[in-house]
Amino acid sequence: MSVGAAAAGGGRSGSRSGALPKAAGGHSPWAIALVVSLATFMEVLDTTIANVALRYISGGLAVGPDEAAWVVTSYLVANAIVLTASSFLAKRYGRKAFFMWSVALFTVASVLCGFAWNLRSLLVFRVLQGLGGGGMAPLAQSILADSFPPRKRGQAFALYGLAVVVAPVVGPTLGGWLSDNVSWHWCFLINGPIGLLALGLMYVLLEDPDSAKRERRRLRREGVRFDLIGFLLVATFLGSLEVVLDEGQRKDWFGSNLIVTFAILSVLAFVLMIPWELTRKNPVVDLRLLGKRQFGACFLVMLATGAILIATTQFIPQIVQDYFGYTATLAGLALAPGGLVTVFMMLVIGRVSGTIQPKYLIAAGATIVAFAMYDLTRLYGDSTFWFFAWSRIYIGIGLPMIFISITAASYEGIDPSQTDQASALINVARNVGGSMGVSLAQNILAYRQQFHQSRLVEHITPTEPAYQETLARATRYFAQHGAAGVDAQGQATAWIGQQLAQQVAFLAYIDVFWALALVSASAVPLAMILSRVKREGEAPAGH
Repeated sequence: MSVGAAAAGGGRSGSRSGALPKAAGGHSPWAIALVVSLATFMEVLDTTIANVALRYISGGLAVGPDEAAWVVTSYLVANAIVLTASSFLAKRYGRKAFFMWSVALFTVASVLCGFAWNLRSLLVFRVLQGLGGGGMAPLAQSILADSFPPRKRGQAFALYGLAVVVAPVVGPTLGGWLSDNVSWHWCFLINGPIGLLALGLMYVLLEDPDSAKRERRRLRREGVRFDLIGFLLVATFLGSLEVVLDEGQRKDWFGSNLIVTFAILSVLAFVLMIPWELTRKNPVVDLRLLGKRQFGACFLVMLATGAILIATTQFIPQIVQDYFGYTATLAGLALAPGGLVTVFMMLVIGRVSGTIQPKYLIAAGATIVAFAMYDLTRLYGDSTFWFFAWSRIYIGIGLPMIFISITAASYEGIDPSQTDQASALINVARNVGGSMGVSLAQNILAYRQQFHQSRLVEHITPTEPAYQETLARATRYFAQHGAAGVDAQGQATAWIGQQLAQQVAFLAYIDVFWALALVSASAVPLAMILSRVKREGEAPAGH
């Protein structure tokens, strides 16, 4: 069933009988939603599961931390690149066929990552894994949009949203436990059995709708070719941008020839991409969608959502491991309560999304997330496990309100032939937004650490009375615990230095959370310019 067909007829049949119309192939739409969400969960999980395992990967493969970080970057780059081609490939070869090939490639590459013998082989397999995973998320959204009538799409996207929002939360927990207790290899090997299960269920349950089959026959009949030049330009732009964002901080930004080269490539590809894509009859990316008020606003909100989701998922475990002595497992568990709340809220928002306009849910969710970021600015040295857990719970309340609503609103006014394009662009926004969020947070952290360091050391001088008093008390403490006179003063000086470094870090992290609060707050006015999403029996919303 196409989006148009669902909008025209799905609501009438459901409103009289209460039964949900069958999807293409006669299978239950909920069974289809479950299997595509399972595949998407597996793919999104791999965006974060390796983050907490990097120190183990670095040690196991005898490489430096900066080199090991490419394990994450290579996946994101390949993932972003293939997203742009997923729309055409799904139309040309069929959604079912392309989805299954994507899952198969992802599964095989995951197993190969688990058996990688050095860093080079691991990076090659991670690129293959990213290429396979990139086509899965947008296709899942398209399949759900075509399988459910408009009145049920909110609940369907709630199930899908569980995969996309909860997976980055589960990733650090699962990755930390596997790395601490088994081996980092299992962060990848675990995808093997899940991928095989998903493939089997897809083969049985998935079937392309009639509209997709007609479109595939038309493309073959008219000899429509893949926009290779457009794809190369978009891939160069996104791939280079991902490298700049992910590696800029580690490489000293434009002080590095590598970053300068990729920045130039990204700008040139972007400048050439716009006129090329706007003048193609069958562009690999339909940039005209971004010119629509409704979809353009949804795209920007998804950028902000991806930034908050990925940045907090990376930085909260980082804080508790570096400054509170948490293990990788315990750091992941700090995110777990928020994951449970997210699951509950997904179900609740899926229920109410049919009666409340998306713009209001998005505005409310963004406000709650902004409050969660503000709450994290109360960070201090005695912060407890539940301080971090509650901040994630607040995020778990707000993000589902944004995610489900933005996913449903982005399809409003979209022609059925543009469903795959819209899905790809929304997922590109989530990926690129995540990289931008992490990059923004890393830069603020680095620069504000320098700022606070320079300000605080002004007060740590031998002529400062407060410093003299603190040094004397610390020296007496270490002397009472067995240190000799000179050693006691040396230990006291070192302890003051440690306290200084910790305070500098806390102040810098607080600045990061202030910035993320502003990013979240920026989604509120964007939400309010969205058009009303039509309900059954209403005329289409104006654009």
